[in-house]
Amino acid sequence: MNAANPIIETFREQIQNAVSNKTQLSIEGGGTKSWYGNPNSHIKLDTRPYSGILEYQPEELVITACAGTPLKEIEAALKAKNQMLAFEPPHFGEKATFGGAIAAGLAGPNRISVGNLRDFVLGARILDGKGQDLSFGGQVMKNVAGYDISRLLPGSMGTLSLLLEASVKVLPRPAATATLRCHISQEKALRTLNEWAGQPLPMSASCWIGNPAGEGQLTIRLAGAAAAIKAAIPLMSSLVDASEVDTQSAEAFWNDLREHQLPLFENLAADQTLYRLALPAACGPLTIPGAGHEIILEWHGQQRWIKAPGDEATFNSIKQLATSHGGHATRFRQGASINPQFQRFTMLSEQAHSKALELVQERLRSAFDPTGVFATKRLP
Repeated sequence: MNAANPIIETFREQIQNAVSNKTQLSIEGGGTKSWYGNPNSHIKLDTRPYSGILEYQPEELVITACAGTPLKEIEAALKAKNQMLAFEPPHFGEKATFGGAIAAGLAGPNRISVGNLRDFVLGARILDGKGQDLSFGGQVMKNVAGYDISRLLPGSMGTLSLLLEASVKVLPRPAATATLRCHISQEKALRTLNEWAGQPLPMSASCWIGNPAGEGQLTIRLAGAAAAIKAAIPLMSSLVDASEVDTQSAEAFWNDLREHQLPLFENLAADQTLYRLALPAACGPLTIPGAGHEIILEWHGQQRWIKAPGDEATFNSIKQLATSHGGHATRFRQGASINPQFQRFTMLSEQAHSKALELVQERLRSAFDPTGVFATKRLP
């Protein structure tokens, strides 16, 4: 049984009052991702009062913290022990919280080499829509039968329950890193990255930035044993005529990519949408209708960012393009004059089973939140 805590009791009262009044609560931490997902005007439940690192076992590669803990506090504690959150969650602001990172479910450049945020969540403590204090999972990696409830929370945007605490697996920081950069076409970059991904090369991240129809700049991050990186640099450099980027510039670049501070992500015009495409590894260059003069490819081409008009015609064209290649796309961020509806295009295989998926989702939401306290519609 979890011990009573006055802050948690306050949360419980908020939930039970919402049940009684038949109103909804919108869970929020630092608010750095409040633009992500569908907007709402429901009463805010601020997670930040429940803050702090509860347990950190460097030797076990596990950290447990309250949802309201500043993300930078957790990263600082890990850095002091030469460890890290391997999925590199974006902050999008100084006030980002641990719970907000999990609820958003977003991962940074390292995701292609280590896996998604969901893969690192070991356990969670929540308050459900009735105010019940429930714990799932634990602090070790293990197989489970049925749903691994704690892994349903990443990406749920606070629409299932109130996350109180989470335990996540952490990893040692790499012994050495290096960043290579070259000028190369999109087609050659995608082909080269896919070839290298099948070889024992210490690639941890990649990013191609350029004109959809022309040349661009490919940046590759290597991470791992010093000997492996030392051997890989001359081999890879000779194949694509790359040069090494100095450490300070490299760190600034990967941070700007993670935090969406590169030019493509900024200055979104009122009638534009920032689209995020998730595509299979084998997908080659695509002709994106209405795309601007620059696109960004991450994760060896499996994640692509474009800025294009937000009108319905462009919207539908990108939808068809994404699904025809076995992928999906998201209206990630909207310009000021566009309907702010957050919409995700599903893969064809998902569409075929949409009715079954809807039934499963309905049952899950009913189990977690039978009266709809967290039904803020932040997710479609």
